[in-house]
Amino acid sequence: MKIRKIKYALFILILLLSAAGCQNSVTEKDEKTDKNSNPVKLDWYVNYSWFKTVWGKNEVSKAITDHTDVDIDYQIPKGNETDKLNAMIASDTLPDLVTIGWWETQNQEIIDKGQVYSLNDLARKYDPGFFDVLDESAVKWYTKSDGKIYGYPNSSYSPEDFKNNQIPSNQNFLVRKDIYETIGSPDMTTPEGFSDAVRKAYKTFPKVDENPLIPIGSDEFNENGANSFDQYLQAFLAVPYEKDGKYYDRNTDPEYLRWLKMFRQLGKEGYLKDEIFIDKRSQLESKLANGQYFCLFYQNTDIKDQVRTLNEKDPDSIYIPVEGPRNSKGDDPVLPVPGVHGWTVTYITKNCKDPKKALELIKYLISEEGQKMTYLGVEGSMYQMKDNRPVINPEVKKLLETDRKAYDAKYGADNTFWMLQDNVMQLKWSYEEDDPISAMKRWTYPYATYTAQYDMNFDENIKAAVIYKNQQKLWGDTLPRLLLAENDEEFDRILADYKEKREANGYETFVQEANERFQKNKELFGME
Repeated sequence: MKIRKIKYALFILILLLSAAGCQNSVTEKDEKTDKNSNPVKLDWYVNYSWFKTVWGKNEVSKAITDHTDVDIDYQIPKGNETDKLNAMIASDTLPDLVTIGWWETQNQEIIDKGQVYSLNDLARKYDPGFFDVLDESAVKWYTKSDGKIYGYPNSSYSPEDFKNNQIPSNQNFLVRKDIYETIGSPDMTTPEGFSDAVRKAYKTFPKVDENPLIPIGSDEFNENGANSFDQYLQAFLAVPYEKDGKYYDRNTDPEYLRWLKMFRQLGKEGYLKDEIFIDKRSQLESKLANGQYFCLFYQNTDIKDQVRTLNEKDPDSIYIPVEGPRNSKGDDPVLPVPGVHGWTVTYITKNCKDPKKALELIKYLISEEGQKMTYLGVEGSMYQMKDNRPVINPEVKKLLETDRKAYDAKYGADNTFWMLQDNVMQLKWSYEEDDPISAMKRWTYPYATYTAQYDMNFDENIKAAVIYKNQQKLWGDTLPRLLLAENDEEFDRILADYKEKREANGYETFVQEANERFQKNKELFGME
């Protein structure tokens, strides 16, 4: 488990002392320290349009407000997340708290523009014990060159966590059970076997429950590509991150391109439906709940609710993990587990009405008590402890397994409020999930691999960050064109154009910076 106490007291002391002399300090206007008879209401922007849960309506949020004297009003973008976030940054109207993906370039932008507090400054002023609840690896990773940490991640795993715990990957290749078994449970590890299975599934089941079958599903296509057709497929093909100690371009790997050409051919035959290129998460989730996809690469944590819905309706209609695409050598997949960067990062902004209460809230949520609350809920009404293990009350468990939306509205545990979840800490209270869900996670254990040393986090290296962002956008434009190419010759022309534009964008500079980043990450993690 994670080392939580201040074995690294000297490290933290240096951080706090460095904060004392800097200009980016807490001002006098932040002296709102008295506990109010009414809770302090803080506006919290979460940069995901699919997040719909309302604070204050369920047991968990009410209990957290009672404990912290903080009420939350979530602000969620209604349209494009990037546009909304950029507009708030440009107008300096970020609300009290902000949660965004760790990879977003806006993380550094809001720090450079002085729009967020350093946690060191707030801790020095209000609560030096704040750092006692933080994870050492996360603090080191997110500390900037000025010695300060500005945001804190959720779902963060260090190499030590992975070494000491059985941690699943979030990536599965999934098929609809009844369709897969009806067509003979085919081998889909080769391009030929995969293609034949897709064709047979569509021929046998053109419709499912009066809905048209979608032969191949996908996570959202966005400006940077699509996880299902790039990162996840590459992971199943064991495409390396480096060769001979140097950065390796996974997007042009021959094994990966061989499979993309197979998908292109299926698309030419009508098996890549138009909707997979345009559907957003809400539409994708609806179709998953209807069981409309035959197969797809997807996140097992994000399909739990839909699988439970299908399982309640018909256990044979659920999605199950099976062996998916492999490279021509038949190598095992290399499925990443979450890294020390986590998933999202949460900040307290300079516009915050009450920074002290915001810090108190974050400290509570990160603490063991707060993690137990967000994971298990309210003891007594939602679960009981028996022999030091949690037992979820039957009516609570039933609702969780059959109607996640209703569960979130009524109870709000099981990381409904995931913005500061600590999955490693929560392992001490883990309980067996219903079998279809746990089966997905168990399937990944033999292939789960720690790969965070290869994450592209350029921090304050603005030049490299800009080049990388442009490269991602170039790939986001290229990937759907490759999949929709009329023939292999057009595919090759599109790929050649991608490489040419990539070079013009400063690719060699990027490779040099990536090699340096990899080496620094390995040193940070104690890897050779």
